[in-house]
Amino acid sequence: MRVREDYRTLNGTEKASILLLSLGEEYTAKILEQLDEDEILILSQTMSNLGKVSSSVIERLFIEFAESMTSTSSLVGTMDSTERLLAKVLGKDKVDNIMEEIRGPAGRTMWEKLSNVNEDILANYLQKEYPQTVAVVLSKITPEHAARVLALLPEGFAMEVVMRMLRMEAVQKDVLDDVERTLRTEFMTNLARTSRRDSHEIMAEIFNNLERSVETKFMGSLEERNPDAAEKIRSLMFTFEDLGRLDPSAIQTIIRSADKEKLPIALKGASDAMKDLFFSNMSERAAKIMKEDMGAMGPVRLKDVEEAQGHLVGVAKDLADRGEITIVTSKDEDELIY
Repeated sequence: MRVREDYRTLNGTEKASILLLSLGEEYTAKILEQLDEDEILILSQTMSNLGKVSSSVIERLFIEFAESMTSTSSLVGTMDSTERLLAKVLGKDKVDNIMEEIRGPAGRTMWEKLSNVNEDILANYLQKEYPQTVAVVLSKITPEHAARVLALLPEGFAMEVVMRMLRMEAVQKDVLDDVERTLRTEFMTNLARTSRRDSHEIMAEIFNNLERSVETKFMGSLEERNPDAAEKIRSLMFTFEDLGRLDPSAIQTIIRSADKEKLPIALKGASDAMKDLFFSNMSERAAKIMKEDMGAMGPVRLKDVEEAQGHLVGVAKDLADRGEITIVTSKDEDELIY
């Protein structure tokens, strides 16, 4: 687990989260009672992803808040510790809802969450429901996602859903609440267990974590034996080079979230275009310091560069899972046009 040791890299939410965790559950609970649910959600998300914080950072933080530090032991923010803390001030239903927001899928409302559920999984679930229920669900999620789900339903069942949607008037609130409650208790909470992942997707993730020389060897052999499978796996993979296709705000988010020691190593072995992309999304002073650090580190082992670049890819995927950035894998269909 990475230890946070550079106080300067912390943003306001991270500082608040460290402060709350270091106060202990009793005092933190009293503070959380004064916050609204959105504020609690934001802090909870940050706490659960905080990891280990060094004692020097805790000391600096308390100095900033003009308070005395009574203990400088390290602390760890995890899903479990955050859930226990929330349970002291909120009811079980509210805690479950907040933790569900943190764990994903991304989205603030149930319908936003459903729009981020894989269409195969959602279609597999909905085809066992009443057509009227499916009509309500498809009318609430995004049209693009609804279209993909509808195309995967059995033809006769899909047409029945279409007819129900055409005849559907305004859905009564109690009916909508009932459908949402059923989805939350019977589907969303069991999503991780019921998910059926495509074998190509699994292999793409494995290939993403191979050393580049090993990945190249395996991919070459696979192209000879099964070129279709190789192409599908390649389209699902997200590599360091794919970071160059992200928008500036996503790159800036990655820079803020990445390990500050790994970032210059990753860029040391990057193309000039990739270096320019990252430097252009830093402040002029930060970019200057980064370039100086890269120049001072001398030769770097290829293995270390690949590990650092893999770290940035992992950061991007984690941010995408939390809905903070959007990444694309298809080299053609999902290409962003400006």
